[in-house]
Amino acid sequence: MGLSDDTSYTSAVAVPDYLIRHATLRQLQVFEAIVRLGSFTRAAEELFLTQPTVSMQIRKLNDAMGLPLFEHVGRNVKPTEAGLELYEACRRMFEIMANLETKIADLKGMKCGRLRMAVISTAKYLAPEILGEFSRLYPGIEFSLKVSNRERIIERMHANEDDLYIMGQAPEDEIEVDAFPIAPNPLVVLAPKSHPLVAKKKIPLSKLAKEPFIIREPGSGMRDATLRVFNAAGLRPNVRMELGSNEAIKHAVVGGLGLSVLSLHTLTLEGAEGPVAILDVEHFPIMRQWYIVYPKGKELSLVARTFLEFAISNEPQIRERMGKIWPRLKTLFQEPKKSTARKKKRKTAKK
Repeated sequence: MGLSDDTSYTSAVAVPDYLIRHATLRQLQVFEAIVRLGSFTRAAEELFLTQPTVSMQIRKLNDAMGLPLFEHVGRNVKPTEAGLELYEACRRMFEIMANLETKIADLKGMKCGRLRMAVISTAKYLAPEILGEFSRLYPGIEFSLKVSNRERIIERMHANEDDLYIMGQAPEDEIEVDAFPIAPNPLVVLAPKSHPLVAKKKIPLSKLAKEPFIIREPGSGMRDATLRVFNAAGLRPNVRMELGSNEAIKHAVVGGLGLSVLSLHTLTLEGAEGPVAILDVEHFPIMRQWYIVYPKGKELSLVARTFLEFAISNEPQIRERMGKIWPRLKTLFQEPKKSTARKKKRKTAKK
């Protein structure tokens, strides 16, 4: 009777004995990254592995599966039919394991746990600042921070790869999300400190349009916001150069190649003493916001919920730091409040 009970019990649980003995979680992680990113090289970069290591892991996984998992199409790799089946299984398995990790962390409370975040490239100046302050309150928490472009961040959101995301504009048509403003993100006009427009007041936008201009690549939120300001005034900037990173643009501005519009957060480290100056131009700064975003309906872990609440409550301190970099912002931050106060006074007077 005991034997039959044990047999019925073990037969009810499907244990992948062969794969457990011949494949590893690391191999499956490497395989999943290659399929998702479409490249051995990009998978190696994301996982901080060498390309030979990635290739070796896939060879071992091929041997374990007994079928080729990839086919080469020109310079690209695509999963075979067997590869697609394995990829879907990997995604389901990793999601279950991530949920388990979250539940275990919740049982442990805030003494330990992990927060996985992904941010757009400009937010790499903001996110470490908030994470650093959060980590001082909760030293047992581990952090994973991915920096990428907007398109890739939305892909990660669809795949539920992270707990939270920081973006300059919440996605609207791509995916349904919950979004919470956490910090101001003013876009300002930068110039080398030796430029003749430095220290001028209320520079007309028409004058700025005549200056050589450095701008972000197509698809950048900063580029779109900048061009909207010029278009609204019936002007076009004199674009001299397009660059794909904020650091490259800052170096180009310092080198005298032109003016540019960047987030004030890009000056966080050097502050007002750095090699670039902020110009006082009409219609600037462009007042935008940073948002913490996550897919609608997603159940946040205790760590993620706590971080979200912390980031929202930290907004006044970030405003204060922005005001130290560029004192004019202090008055700009207060302007909406003043106008609201004036409206209330007018209503009281009418009564």
